[in-house]
Amino acid sequence: MIILFIKGGELMIKDKITTYLAILGGGPAGYVAAIRAAQLGADVVVIEEKELGGVCLNRGCIPTKALLKTSEISSSIKKSKEFGITSSISDINWNVSNERKNRVVKNLNMGLEHLLSSKQIKVLHGRGTIINSKNIIVSLDGLETEVNCEKMLITAGSSTLLPNIKGLELNNVITSDKALCLKAIPKSLTIIGAGAIGLEFATMFNSLGAKVTVIEMKDRILPYEDMEISNELLKIMKRKGIIFKLSSSVKEFRKSGDNADIVYYEKDKENTVSSDTILVAVGRKLNSSSEELRNLHLAIENGAIKVNDNMETNVKGVYAAGDIIGGKLLAHLSFMDGKAAAENALGLNTTINYNAVPSCVYTNPEVASVGINEDEAKALGLNYKIGRFNFRNNGRALTLGEREGFVKIIVDKDNVIIGGQILGANASELISEITLAITLKAKANILADMIHPHPSLSESVWEACADAIGRSIHKS
Repeated sequence: MIILFIKGGELMIKDKITTYLAILGGGPAGYVAAIRAAQLGADVVVIEEKELGGVCLNRGCIPTKALLKTSEISSSIKKSKEFGITSSISDINWNVSNERKNRVVKNLNMGLEHLLSSKQIKVLHGRGTIINSKNIIVSLDGLETEVNCEKMLITAGSSTLLPNIKGLELNNVITSDKALCLKAIPKSLTIIGAGAIGLEFATMFNSLGAKVTVIEMKDRILPYEDMEISNELLKIMKRKGIIFKLSSSVKEFRKSGDNADIVYYEKDKENTVSSDTILVAVGRKLNSSSEELRNLHLAIENGAIKVNDNMETNVKGVYAAGDIIGGKLLAHLSFMDGKAAAENALGLNTTINYNAVPSCVYTNPEVASVGINEDEAKALGLNYKIGRFNFRNNGRALTLGEREGFVKIIVDKDNVIIGGQILGANASELISEITLAITLKAKANILADMIHPHPSLSESVWEACADAIGRSIHKS
């Protein structure tokens, strides 16, 4: 139905749509929820102001990993002499790298659009404002569409967190969005924040020849990962030439010719470092307080929309999923949040096992973890045991020239696997075996007795599990 109405003295057009499930946000949680709801037979409308796929596909996970592949190849060429190949990098065409990154993002965007269309999911591009639990107004270019729904799902995500630092407006100061669109590789780069985002960009630009400094408020990098993993990765990154200033807080950014000075305090002493580019990567904020959500009077706790085990908010028939409900801000968790929310909105009873959510950091070497780490096991007072195996004792790792790092397995008093951490090549691919074990509440002997291919990096998981129960074969 099309309705003509007057707004501000101008004739406007309002299109009216009725659907079963309206989803506000087309990122990882939103589009997965839409597809799952359509599979269950529901009419679905997705409302997205920007690009489908959200931050992950367009300004996060995917473009970052595409550029990290460029830096990985650069690193491989630099150590090619070890493999009997004499080579060197005389020039890196950063424009070509960016074009490739853009092609990857575009291909995935087009694929996602086709996928939603093939499921008869209607996508409305525009800003969605919730009127009540059954009604959303979508605005775009002066036109408005009214969406009436039986159930509603909010997947509005998160955005870049900008700290209150004087000088943040300088042209030299960028966020991760701009870092993915730089026209040239910085000669010098200072990164504020040593979390996953900051360290991935540190890895990238260090490998490409930039002088990289990382400033972090806490006393270690990756402060929420296993301490042993954090400390070992710090040593590796320092050996690569990355400078770290830990337990340091930034006071201000000052213009200094073409560069900028970063004034920071380290152990109460004021210091300054100069760079041509400053990347602020201190985390993300949840989009739970946006004007578009205000009419619902949702329950908010620590900036996150509160949901029950079925992903439903305090407003009946309104669900929320993804970053906006807090916890670990991970695209793959958002996938499952969205799936669960859609299924529950369609009458199923789906819950998520938050004890089996893997986390990955795409540094070189990579970091991956799932379940609880040793620090957490100690804090909980658990009766636990540790199994570990170093990649330097793994045949496949040595053939690849990837000897750094180790696998660490944590088991409870009954030898049930409750956590695992990996620092090493392809950690992001290896972690799924441990995630499956935790999901199935498997004992370490299951993986220790499972036949792993040889030679393979996965043998390190096998050996770590065997070590946890006192029977590792190749551990010296």
